Amino acid sequence: MDTVLTLIAEPHGASDLPRLVAAIADAVRIPVEPRWLSPGEACDLIFDARCLTAVEGIARSLIDGTDIDALVQPLDGRRKRILVADMEATIIENEMLDELADFRGCRRQIADITRRAMNGEIDFVAALEARVALFAGMEDRVLEEVAGRIRLTPGARALTATMRAAGAVTMLVSGGFGIFAERVAAELALDHVLANRLDIAAGRITGTVQQPIVTGETKRQALLALAAELRIPLDQTMAVGDGANDLQMLAAAGVGVAFHAKPLVAARTRYRIDHADLTSLLYVQGYRKDEIVG
Repeated sequence: MDTVLTLIAEPHGASDLPRLVAAIADAVRIPVEPRWLSPGEACDLIFDARCLTAVEGIARSLIDGTDIDALVQPLDGRRKRILVADMEATIIENEMLDELADFRGCRRQIADITRRAMNGEIDFVAALEARVALFAGMEDRVLEEVAGRIRLTPGARALTATMRAAGAVTMLVSGGFGIFAERVAAELALDHVLANRLDIAAGRITGTVQQPIVTGETKRQALLALAAELRIPLDQTMAVGDGANDLQMLAAAGVGVAFHAKPLVAARTRYRIDHADLTSLLYVQGYRKDEIVG
């Protein structure tokens, strides 16, 4: 038995989970009893890799239309030693340039560009520069006010605290800006942070971004460099993100999770969480509820 199917229910799907676990186990004749990581919330089914296609196919057909996520992976080495996470719409709920746009009266315009960039419809760097240009002349004091709007995604604190307590190294990578990313990293006690920098002169936003700009390739390279520095194999890394500029990072990680992702990203990523919160990434690693910090 060397492969594990983890089923994780969002609260609205919790009532369906025990029935579906039993149905999947019965359909593919899994001989091992289900291992409940959190009763009614998260469960492991362990089976032989030779049954992978059948188990995964049946599981996905049975959970279709429910608020339940399913991930299949090797059982060995589940607990990762590095976590690299995107910030906006992943570790935090916000897109911070959209929040800043409220102070310029152009939120709808900015949000539309953000959406298209994160779904890979337009070039990320061009979209970032176009959005930032709209803020030229704004007083930089507004950035602190905007930072006060940051909302951590449910489960973010538990995810990072639990992995840190287990000895994992954590890194926040963002195509957004350091003034926000550094605040989030400090609040969650993350080990490393990488983000873009706004150009500011005479107390005002200039409308330009310091070079080099953090791109999807930058995020991938950050993951590779951290793993190399710590001499940790890539299969012992986890990455999580939601947008098109996260795809390269997700592909490079041992387990790269598309979290409530844009359609393009969800379609191109092996591992997905569509319903549950970020605590799900701990269940994916086999943590039990009583092991989760906080």
